[in-house]
Order: sequence, then C-alpha cells, then structure tokens
Amino acid sequence: MEWGVVYSAEINRKQPALLMLLVDQSFSMSEPAGQGQGTKADVLAQAVNNLLGNAVLLCSRGGERIYNYFEVGVVGYGAKIGPILHGADADRRVLPVSELAENPRRVDAVTRRVPDGAGGVVSVNQQMPVWVDPLSDGATPMVSALAYAEPVIASWCAEHPSSFPPIVINVTDGASTDGDPRDAADRIRALSTDDGAALVFNLHLSAFGGQAVTFPDTAAGLSDPNAQRLFEASSILPPSMLEASASLGYPVRAGSRGFLYNADVTMVIDFLDIGTRAVTPTGLKELMGATVDDAVSDDDGDVADDDQDGSVRADGDEPTW
Repeated sequence: MEWGVVYSAEINRKQPALLMLLVDQSFSMSEPAGQGQGTKADVLAQAVNNLLGNAVLLCSRGGERIYNYFEVGVVGYGAKIGPILHGADADRRVLPVSELAENPRRVDAVTRRVPDGAGGVVSVNQQMPVWVDPLSDGATPMVSALAYAEPVIASWCAEHPSSFPPIVINVTDGASTDGDPRDAADRIRALSTDDGAALVFNLHLSAFGGQAVTFPDTAAGLSDPNAQRLFEASSILPPSMLEASASLGYPVRAGSRGFLYNADVTMVIDFLDIGTRAVTPTGLKELMGATVDDAVSDDDGDVADDDQDGSVRADGDEPTW
C-alpha cells in the first residue's frame, strides 16, 4: 500500500472526519476493572466522556463557537444495540461535534485534586459533561453492532468522498456471542473514501492479569481463538498512528494492527488517544493537562489559527493530522 497517497486528507469543516465508537455494554462489563477504578463499564464511560469533552474543547478553539472538524457516533451493544448519544437515534446515528457539545446528558459537578505549581495539590471544583453512562446488561452481540455501524459508514463515505476515512473503534471485554466478527469488520473495511479504506480497531479489556498484546503485526503467539479473530478484524495502523503509538512507548513496526488484547485501564486511554489523533489536532494526552488556550495557542507553535475553510495547521505550515 502506498501510504503516502492515502490517510493524508486535510481535515476541515468542508472535509470532516468520522469517529464511531462501538461500546460493549454486556453484563460482564459490571466486573471490577482493577486498581480501584470501579467496574469496567465505569472506566470505559469515563474514558469516552473525557475524550469527547476534550475534543469539544479543542474544536471550540478557546471560544464559544464550535468548529465541526468531525462527526461522532457512539453505539452501545448488550441487551440492546443502538446509539447512546443524547440527540442521536436510529435515523441519525452520528452527530457533528457542535451538536455533541450542546447535548450532554447532564453536567456533573466534580472535585479533582490537581498540582498547585509549588509541589503540592489543591482541590478544584469542575463541571464535567456526561455523554455516556456506564451500563452492563445482556450478551455481547458484536457482529450485530458492527452490522449496525456498516450502513452509517457506507452513507458517510458516499457523502464525504474527499474526507479522511472513517475510524471505527470497538471496545469489548469478551468474545462475540452472535458469531464471528471478522466478516462484519471486513465489510466495513471494504468501504472507503478517496483517501483510503475505513479503519477498524479493536480493544479487549481485561480486569486482572493476562499477558497484554499490543499492536501486533502477526497472529503468531495468539493462542486464544478470540484474540486471533479480533486481530484479523483489525486494520493496519497508518504511519501517523504508528508514530503516535511509538510516542506512547508501544513497540510497533510496519504492519502493526490497531488491536490490543487483555488491555488494562491505562491502555484504554492510550488506545482512544491513538485512534482519534486523526480527528483531533493533538490528541487526548496533550489535552488532558492543557488549558484550551494552551492547546490552540499560536504562540507556542502547537496549533495555529485555521484558514478560511476551517482547517487547522501546525507551525503555520502543514496540517498535523
């Protein structure tokens, strides 16, 4: 594959990107996540809410106006399958980021301990938008969830032929209970824009133990048939995402796939960061510790003002994603 001519489309308001998350909400997600973090459903919901909140802040660029650099869908699957974002429904499964910003399910008041700049910590009150609540009920109909996403991806590609290809991230803690997910994933990966095929990434959560498998380039050594199936259902990482993975300390090489198995809590955050660097100018890690003004400042060289079509450029030159 000639990576130099695909997965390189500039993302702007005329050419938005699409991120779709498939979130396992089966009964087993009620199991403890380990490290005193609550249940696996709690951890996943918090990670998704943080991701969406930081992306909204970035797309606001420090002001009240939200720039629609991408569209997002979150599909839950367990006892039911369907969109779980407020304002989305079966007929409208993805939302522009501006509408996402306006429609959290609620805004919680939370207290967090943050560095005080003098070697200590202080408690601060913050408002935390909540788009996704933890839920754990039913089986794991992964094939049906992928099939639910397929027509959304197909129609979006047809409507946005020049855009960066859609990214689908499936997060689960178990094996599919309604069949082999590989064919369903392959159908999504067969869809494309002019910039390349849709990307499907898979993350398997683990509560305790088990050797983690991170971004493998081969199924050799994967003794679990479920791991083999999820590996084969995962896309090869484009170069920009290989670089993002390496920057977070993961051993990757050409051919590494967007697949983690037996992932812990930290890996959930990393995986969502890597998978969404294509649709946010910096990524979750940088945003977590920065103010909006820092994230979009022209002075520090990280992200400069957009041009008239809404594209964001780094260092006043090429787009960062």
